[in-house]
Formats: sequence, structure tokens, C-alpha cells
Amino acid sequence: MLIGNKSDLRHLVAVPTEDGKSFAEKESLYFMETSALDATNVENAFAEVLTQIYHIVSKKAMEAGEEGINSVVPSKGEKIDVGKDVSAMKKGGCCSS
Repeated sequence: MLIGNKSDLRHLVAVPTEDGKSFAEKESLYFMETSALDATNVENAFAEVLTQIYHIVSKKAMEAGEEGINSVVPSKGEKIDVGKDVSAMKKGGCCSS
């Protein structure tokens, strides 16, 4: 996921939105712009990350079937490597206006 922060400061933009979208699409990343100042899309960004992790872990569990489910579903505190599953992430697109 690629996050463009400080979307409230349009007059000081260093990287245009279109450049961010283009880079995210090229790298198969989900793109979103946020502003911590006015809380624009901050909660949505966290929700999207969690949703994508859930989908990746669920997909792995289904592929492993019932027999291998314990080896796929992480235990509490276990690290989840989603880097190998970038294709499962949304490509491009921007959730802010």
C-alpha cells in the first residue's frame, strides 16, 4: 500500500497525485491519499491494510485446506509476510478525491 500524506496541503505538494497513482499501479500497490490534520482517509487506510491482510491469510488457509490450516493461519503475535502476495492487493486507484 502506498499512502500520500498531508493531502490537506495541496499548495505544498511535492509529488502529484497522478505520479503517486502511476507508481502504485506500476508496483501493484493500493494507493490512497490521507491527511492526519483533518483525519481524511486515515481510518480507511488502516481498515484497507487489515482487509487486505485478512484476504491474503484467508486465501492461504483455503488453499491449504483443513489439514494444513494450522500452518497457514497465524497464531497470536506471529508475523505475517504479505510481500509474496502482492497480486492479491488492489492495483492502482485512489480512495480520496
